[in-house]
Amino acid sequence: KATRQQREVTHYALCSGRAAVPSVCCVPHAAEYCFCSSRLTLKFTDKHEWIRVEGGGIGTVGISHFAQEALGDVVYCGLPEVGTQLAQQDEFGALESVKAASELYSPLTGEVVEVNERLADEPGLVNKSCYKDGWLMKMTIAKPAELDSLMDEAAYERYIRSIED
Repeated sequence: KATRQQREVTHYALCSGRAAVPSVCCVPHAAEYCFCSSRLTLKFTDKHEWIRVEGGGIGTVGISHFAQEALGDVVYCGLPEVGTQLAQQDEFGALESVKAASELYSPLTGEVVEVNERLADEPGLVNKSCYKDGWLMKMTIAKPAELDSLMDEAAYERYIRSIED
């Protein structure tokens, strides 16, 4: 079994050094779960949603690998309508799986500007590509200071370890 340092070096090399510092993928070297292409702007809630800040004050929202794994195979995605105004921590939808249902909570205050229409026909994208093709919605970021209340990747990884113990 590889040591943490060996995994970090391998991860950094496989991801072409796009990350500011090397880290270990939550699923070793699976590009669809890798943080490297977006880790500088990916933030997490304690309810396992993430937001990636895009240009123009827009954030893309999804659920973490940990959350999708805990849910199991997602069979339905209930998402908000475009134009919905959300406050930070407002419920905005739900995911249903073969195991359970889980509410979704807004990581920030803003307005829904787009939902991932592919999820209506392909809800399993949430499982297959939770950080890329399985995103849930895009929203404006009305209060950028709220980003400071969210966890970065390292803090989220520590949080996951603390609830798994």
